[in-house]
Amino acid sequence: MKESIVQRKSFEFSLKIISLYKQLQQEKEFIISKQILRSGTSIGANIEEALAGQSKRDFIAKMSISSKEARETKYWLRLLKESELTNLDVNSLILDIHELIRILTSIVKTSQGNITKN
Repeated sequence: MKESIVQRKSFEFSLKIISLYKQLQQEKEFIISKQILRSGTSIGANIEEALAGQSKRDFIAKMSISSKEARETKYWLRLLKESELTNLDVNSLILDIHELIRILTSIVKTSQGNITKN
């Protein structure tokens, strides 16, 4: 099966989050770094689960969880930026997470619309 755009983008985002986590750990920032690592990598994991969903409802549920994890990751990134706990530039990650949220929101809304039509 061909890899989807959201699948690819979430995997690439996870790699960037892992890199950020490593940098934060080197700066001795242990609390937010773990939160970002958990939520940021969970996005792609839930997308993978959704793509192997047992039903359309299962697919929607997992994609919805991915969307929620993406929003949580956005929160942690914004908090990291605004709190000035680090001098690391997270602006590109914030742009990436906004894009993932838009894609996931579209997938969930479209899928929900399709399920109500059937």
